[in-house]
Amino acid sequence: MQNILQDLQEKAKLIRKWSMASTTEAGSGHPTSCLSAADITTVLFDKYFTYDIKNPLNLYNDRFVLSKGHAAPLLYSLFGVAGAYPLEEIKTLRKFGSRFEGHPTPKFVYAEAATGSLGQGLSVGAGLALLAKRENLPAKTYVLLGDGELAEGQVWEAANFASFHKLNNLVAILDINRLAQSGETMFGHHMEKYVDRFKGFGFEVISINGHDMEAIINAFEKAVNNKTDRPVAIVAETVKGKGISFLEDKDGWHGKALKKDELQKALIELGNIDDTLRFNFKKPEQVEFTEEETEHVDIDLSFEKDKEYATREVFGDALVKLGEKNKEIYTLDGDVKNSTFTLPFFKAFPDRSVECYIAEQNMVSVAAGLSRLGKIPFVGTFGAFLTRAADQIRMARVSEANIKFIGSHVGVSIGEDGPSQMALEDIAMFGALPDTIIFQPADAVSTVKLTSLLLDYYGFAYMRTLRPKTPVLYKDDEQFKIGGSKILRQSASDLLTIAATGITVFEALKAADELKEQGINVRVVDCYSINPIDKNTLIKCLHVTKKQILITVEDHFTHGGMGDLATAAVAGNDIKIHVEKLAVTHISESGKMEELLQDAGIDAASIVAKVKGFVTVLQKAG
Repeated sequence: MQNILQDLQEKAKLIRKWSMASTTEAGSGHPTSCLSAADITTVLFDKYFTYDIKNPLNLYNDRFVLSKGHAAPLLYSLFGVAGAYPLEEIKTLRKFGSRFEGHPTPKFVYAEAATGSLGQGLSVGAGLALLAKRENLPAKTYVLLGDGELAEGQVWEAANFASFHKLNNLVAILDINRLAQSGETMFGHHMEKYVDRFKGFGFEVISINGHDMEAIINAFEKAVNNKTDRPVAIVAETVKGKGISFLEDKDGWHGKALKKDELQKALIELGNIDDTLRFNFKKPEQVEFTEEETEHVDIDLSFEKDKEYATREVFGDALVKLGEKNKEIYTLDGDVKNSTFTLPFFKAFPDRSVECYIAEQNMVSVAAGLSRLGKIPFVGTFGAFLTRAADQIRMARVSEANIKFIGSHVGVSIGEDGPSQMALEDIAMFGALPDTIIFQPADAVSTVKLTSLLLDYYGFAYMRTLRPKTPVLYKDDEQFKIGGSKILRQSASDLLTIAATGITVFEALKAADELKEQGINVRVVDCYSINPIDKNTLIKCLHVTKKQILITVEDHFTHGGMGDLATAAVAGNDIKIHVEKLAVTHISESGKMEELLQDAGIDAASIVAKVKGFVTVLQKAG
């Protein structure tokens, strides 16, 4: 046993060396946050981690999530000592083009998710562990958390979720080193506070000295042989800067790299270091991957022309059809599945349905974990509630996750529920994220076709669905595409173009019919693909109408919506274009849909008034 402990101590010294050397070379980073966790992660990687270093996405691999992402040099050093790459390469840390970024991203293929925005790693780990449990994989998931991030509410959403779903293959490792960025953490080294909290959330809790190799071994023995139906939390009391006397438990060193002379002093303290030492991962029993190719699925649903359908309900039926054809689809709900209509999927495929309850931040990060291993998560809730998870959505995008978000109850058209339930900033939020597609179907047929297109697209996608029922606009065999649109009204004498989306398509059509009766023809475009928007069609329309005027109409706040995307699309062309945006400009209230659309200035009457206003101006201009 003594030889084993000595070997582990030498390997931990090697991890410490490279955590410090890389940050010194970079001139920035968080070496002291790495040093506190060097011992416990060394034991994990050397003795308990099952991993195929050549195949990071092997489903039979154990998983390691670095929730405290600022300790990235620790992660890089661990895999370097595992033989993934030459240790010297870690000296490119934080340099442009290096895979060793300041916080982990997918550029580092061994990172399970992008981390660094604290508090999200346990949720990602819960997603990975849930997948392993649902699909009977032997893998365990280990998540290293810092004590500072335990102040984040999402950690406790994740803890609640892990306990409820009996994720006994999940091990949370808590690096309780007492010091945060600006001072002491909330509970310092009062270990009982952390023990009590994780016990309260239903974890098996093991409290140890995080620098006692024998105690660490005993803790992992219990964790990997956990026979309960509970997740495990190893609460490790550690010292920030451990191993270097002038760093140990010293405030003011967070996020500071050692100067070169300080590094030399530190390395002398560590003593002789054998750079040839390596971890020997256990090999997984087999190699298996999730299918990456996704084939297009045609959904067989038809609709009666004289009936009205709510797009949220149609989406639910379409999702079940997709689920029948593609076994990689998982659906996640935030306790609204009877309103978003993911409930039919839950009934049809309970093994691929995940109830996250009212914890949207955790739900999004769990989806990122599922996506990591090739699953296609459909995350459904009210569009307004997705804004609660804006940072988690942002980080999932940095993780290059393949997630489909469905936001129902969008806009003032939801009616009596009032402004707290109205998604009016969701297009702006998703539209800010690169390479994110945004759909808004207006009727049943377009909902079916666009739901299928969500599956075709690898990456981030968001679809808005409506609460009110709407008429059927399209034939069952109508074709749709990413970046497309549909011209619904046109003539050879159109004055201008109206671009609408979702519920406002019907207001635009009513307005067009009323204006036609008054001798004014206008072109109406259904911009079902909001991002990318159909630039070519919009420009073509502006070229052929009498006046190069584009009116955009949407049930969304003015800033960041479809109107802004349309304006950007038509800007800089060889014709002078005027864009007028009709959108929601103030906080709405409870009322009937018709009242609220009128109050927002996006109903048919408002469109008619805007067009006639242009007519008057043009007549005066002569």
